Amino acid sequence: MPTRLEQLAAWPLERVLTVMQGRLLTQTTYCGIPTVCNPLDWWVYQEIICERNPDYIIEIGNYRGGRLLALAHLCQARLHGWVIGVDLDHGQLASEVSHQPRIRLVTGDAATMGIAVQRGIPSGSEVLIIEDSSHEYANTLAVLRAYSPLVQPGGYFVVEDTICWHGLREGPRPGPYEAVQTFLAEDPTFEADLGRESFLVTWHPGGWLRRKYG
Repeated sequence: MPTRLEQLAAWPLERVLTVMQGRLLTQTTYCGIPTVCNPLDWWVYQEIICERNPDYIIEIGNYRGGRLLALAHLCQARLHGWVIGVDLDHGQLASEVSHQPRIRLVTGDAATMGIAVQRGIPSGSEVLIIEDSSHEYANTLAVLRAYSPLVQPGGYFVVEDTICWHGLREGPRPGPYEAVQTFLAEDPTFEADLGRESFLVTWHPGGWLRRKYG
C-alpha cells in the first residue's frame, strides 16, 4: 500500500500549494498564537538572521503577532536585535506579544510612518525588513520605496505572498509580485535572491530581495 507521501507525489503542485495554504490560514500557530507563515520560509528567515545578525527586524503587517514573537525569541536567544512591528491596528495582538521586551510596536499606515520608523534606527544599522501587510500593489510598492533605504549592502527586504496569482489563485491582482517587478525596475541596487528559494516551495517567489554590494 503506498504511503501518504507517495500518494501526494502524484498530485499537481497547484493542489499541494492550495492544501498548504488552507493549513497555514487555519491551523498554523507559534506558541499557540495564529501565525500565517510557511515553516520552510521561517527556516530561511532564521538562516538570514544568523548570517546577517540584524540590529533591527521590521515586520510590516503583524496580524496576531505570532511571527513577531518568534523573531523576538530568536533575537533573545542570540542576545542581539530588536523587532519593530508596524500595523494599522494592533488590537488583535496576543498579550504576550505586546509585553515582549524586544518588541516595539508602531501603529499607523506603514508607508506614511516610514520616515518616523527610520528616525528611530541609528545610521548604519543592519536591518531586515519583512513586508506582509495588505498585499495590494500600490501599498506594497509604497512600502518598498519607503523602507528600502534602511537595507545595507548584502541585506534583505522580503516581500511576502508574491505567490498570489503566481502559484496560488488568490489575493490582489496585481499584487505583491507585480509591485516587486516595478520596484526592481526602478531600483537596480536590489536583486531577487533566488538562492533563498532552495526548498523550492516558498510563499515569496521572487520576493527575497537583497541589496547588491557596490
